[in-house]
Amino acid sequence: MNIEDDNECRDVYDLLTQNYVEDDDAMFRFDYSIKFLQWALTPPGYKKDWLFGVRGGKKNKLFGFISGIPVHVNVNGKSVLMAEINFLCVHRSLRTKKLAPVLIKEVTRRVNRYNIWQAIYTAGIVIPTPITQTTYWHRSLNPKKLIEVGFSVLPPKTPLSRYVKMNKIGDTTKIEGLRPMALQDVEPVQLLLNKYLERYKLNIQFSADEIKHFFLPREWVIESFVVEDENKTVTDFVSFYSLPSSILRHETHKILNVAYSYYNVPNTISITDLMSDALVIAK
Repeated sequence: MNIEDDNECRDVYDLLTQNYVEDDDAMFRFDYSIKFLQWALTPPGYKKDWLFGVRGGKKNKLFGFISGIPVHVNVNGKSVLMAEINFLCVHRSLRTKKLAPVLIKEVTRRVNRYNIWQAIYTAGIVIPTPITQTTYWHRSLNPKKLIEVGFSVLPPKTPLSRYVKMNKIGDTTKIEGLRPMALQDVEPVQLLLNKYLERYKLNIQFSADEIKHFFLPREWVIESFVVEDENKTVTDFVSFYSLPSSILRHETHKILNVAYSYYNVPNTISITDLMSDALVIAK
């Protein structure tokens, strides 16, 4: 699939929008935009043959898709070039046909051709053998809408007005020197982020081109902010990406806009204060 071509990317978008990850009650489903997919799948040095699908039928419709992008991963201090696998999706009409293992086998073969033998990926279920796990924490930015669409439930004996007040978020940011990331920040952010990530046994290391691609702000895709001190030195970093969900069973509300915390570097500012201002911006 040529993801840089809007028409081909729309085929992937349509497949994911109608068949990708949804909650257990089938009320919400991820709605990756075309701009988001092009951002996520075309980093510097990406391999076009790692982004592919299965077509069929008279209309040559896309029934399955999988993607891989190259990433430099530090494992216990050793740098290993790996593939990051994502967006594995099979059309719901073919779920019993065992197409997913075929896609995984094929992406493995294509990655191995580049002499790459490791991959990283995430899953919503436990699959053998996890090296780490994470919990999603939600912070309501629009509690009234979240209750109306069934994402949240009003706590017992709590009036809606009080619940809205409890979740209120300020109107202005508080950190001095906080501003949107710009082109001149690419190198300082690369140094700051890579150094911060080195604290962890397993981490991705970003080249300057990758920093430029993944973190320079793109409307409704990625928002990144730096904190600058009085000497114009970049000291801290905070970012989030925008991934809406389709609301599947509601008469008026159709889209739920969600900000996902991405990479954050608390250095001179506490993580609490960074996240607090990120919430204000997201709101």
